Amino acid sequence: MEKIIINGGTSLKGEVSISGAKNAAIAILPATLLIDGICTIENLPDVSDVKQFCSILEILGVKLTWKSKHEVEVDTRNIVKTSELDITRTFRASYYLLGALLGRCGNVQVGLPGGCKLGARPIDLHIKGFEALGANIDLSQGNISATCKRLTGTTIYLDFASVGATINIMLASVLADGTTIIDNAAKEPHIVDVANFLNTMGADIRGAGTDVIKINGVKKLHGDCTYSIVPDQIEAGTFMLAAIATKGDIVVKNCITKHLESVIAKVVEVGGNVDSNGDKLRVWMKKRPSKANVKTLPYPGFPTDLQAQMGVVLSLAEGTSIINESIWDSRFQYTEELNKMGAKITSQGKSAIFEGVNHLIGAPVAASDLRAGAALIIAGIAAKGCTEISNLEHIDRGYENIEEKFRNLGANIKRVQE
Repeated sequence: MEKIIINGGTSLKGEVSISGAKNAAIAILPATLLIDGICTIENLPDVSDVKQFCSILEILGVKLTWKSKHEVEVDTRNIVKTSELDITRTFRASYYLLGALLGRCGNVQVGLPGGCKLGARPIDLHIKGFEALGANIDLSQGNISATCKRLTGTTIYLDFASVGATINIMLASVLADGTTIIDNAAKEPHIVDVANFLNTMGADIRGAGTDVIKINGVKKLHGDCTYSIVPDQIEAGTFMLAAIATKGDIVVKNCITKHLESVIAKVVEVGGNVDSNGDKLRVWMKKRPSKANVKTLPYPGFPTDLQAQMGVVLSLAEGTSIINESIWDSRFQYTEELNKMGAKITSQGKSAIFEGVNHLIGAPVAASDLRAGAALIIAGIAAKGCTEISNLEHIDRGYENIEEKFRNLGANIKRVQE
């Protein structure tokens, strides 16, 4: 078993470069299935979710030629199958195969998707969208099967702004007859990135990034293009909040500052400093954070994927803070681990109260999900003493070389095999 060992008490200083967005990559990779041709994807993050999706693509008959660990040529001309069950059960984003293969081939079968255990994660809006487009859906024996003779554009209203449903319906609609309108669509940056990728390949998608997306179906996507994935806003936010929690001074390079406005606002609210310069952000903190209340919301609100990292900051803040989680039911599992490190957090349902402490103390802890793992690393760097973090498979899903990046900022952190 691997563990991360951290000897804490470090103020982070230096520069860190942000990788490509994991959430965009795991939607763009299945989107390549809509192309009857070859394309090249750059700035792929070297994380386990991307590697797993690439394995699925190869099983389906896609030819991948790696130019570097961040750049791959994708040849989707010879898809040999449209079903993959066992491997798709292991992570959430496998449901994007539904929209892509339904749009390309008219039939698809995958296992019900897994992923981090963050509470109920239904895909009813995805199914509603596919059925509105003319697909037949069968849920049995833990599988999802979707078939159609021909998808036809229509207007689909989402009961809430679901990121996954927005992307999946968009994928299914690209090659459909007529025009599809997604009303109350999610607006996250990786949705815009998927739309930009598809448009580069010949799709006609308009309005991505707003709450109404219009997709005019086309006959074919041509490929023969190169596309670079957007920088990861969540990784950027993670390092920003790490600087605040450790009273550090870092420069976050290769980020899109527009995507980070809600994070910047909270950093300033707790007493931090932010200086923006093009695709760089300098973030520094000279004192103990101030209390703040946070509510996670769909973009452009404060991201649920930065809630745990913000929780570490508020654990160390003066006074009492409250976080309200509006997206997932079980996102406060990390608070039990922070309490082992001396935090004073009371969580119930979708809310948690943080009574700030002067410092955290190192302890053995376990990552319950991807973002909780990142939060525990931040806590370990800020804490006095030694912290051991297990369940690293969660962290590796979405952060590339995370211990190396923190080590380059001065953290005493290493990965060991036990």
